[in-house]
Amino acid sequence: MVHRIQDIICDELRKIDEVDYREDNWEREEGGGGRSRVFSNGKVFEKAGVNVSVVHGTLSKQAAANMGGGKNLEGEDLDFFATGISLVLHPHNPMAPTVHANYRYFERGEGEKDGSWWFGGGADLTPSYLFEEDAIHFHKTHKDVCDRHEVANYEHFKKWCDDYFFIRHRDERRGIGGIFFDDLNLISKEECYSFVEDAAESFLDSYIPILTKRKDLEYSAENKVWQQIRRGRYVEFNLVYDRGTTFGLTTNGRIESILMSLPLTSRWEYCHEVASQTKEEELVNILKNPVDWL
Repeated sequence: MVHRIQDIICDELRKIDEVDYREDNWEREEGGGGRSRVFSNGKVFEKAGVNVSVVHGTLSKQAAANMGGGKNLEGEDLDFFATGISLVLHPHNPMAPTVHANYRYFERGEGEKDGSWWFGGGADLTPSYLFEEDAIHFHKTHKDVCDRHEVANYEHFKKWCDDYFFIRHRDERRGIGGIFFDDLNLISKEECYSFVEDAAESFLDSYIPILTKRKDLEYSAENKVWQQIRRGRYVEFNLVYDRGTTFGLTTNGRIESILMSLPLTSRWEYCHEVASQTKEEELVNILKNPVDWL
């Protein structure tokens, strides 16, 4: 499934961006590997990556501790299998939002005991400039997916997303959210898998209509500076708080694939403040106070 979804998404991005991706098939010494595809300096995307990994091995105590979630990872439970698809798209145009999605499956041991397997993932939108109709469309697409599956709860997953993508040292969210979930194993594997597959298959419907409307809008040099500052916040979250990044770095993952999510360019200005009653201030206020878009 993850390879099939990767193919579908990359085929669509290739049409939009009018360039081909670089593909790297890699192997992990401890077991497994992956397929990374990255678009750079295309017509629409400054940088875009769609990665698949299928890895197995034995977790170090540090990696097990970094997983969080109250999981009891001891003894034979340190043997693991994990697979997933992860993507991040950074458009050139500051009016077009960055987007992230990740869907994954993890098991330890034989994956047959209660609590020894789970699904996780989600998708979230990170605009530099807010268009309310875009936020509504993105959230509605994901609510529709959740409503089709008993195991999913949009309201819970939406709040989880707002809480997870929180940059504590800035007191603001990375973006305007979407859905996020982890430790999903309350009912059968088949039902959990069906939801995750549906969510992954819905990614293009959630994002491409937004991208199509925004990618060719006019923008100024000041708009581009603001986009670069917001991308700096994106970097801060991914390197300081993101559990997926930490897991990859502590399990000897492929560094280029792990850091694929970072933008090609970003900016940090000393003591930067937004002007009052501007579109930039509007966004920051929402990042500090999440909105129920539906």
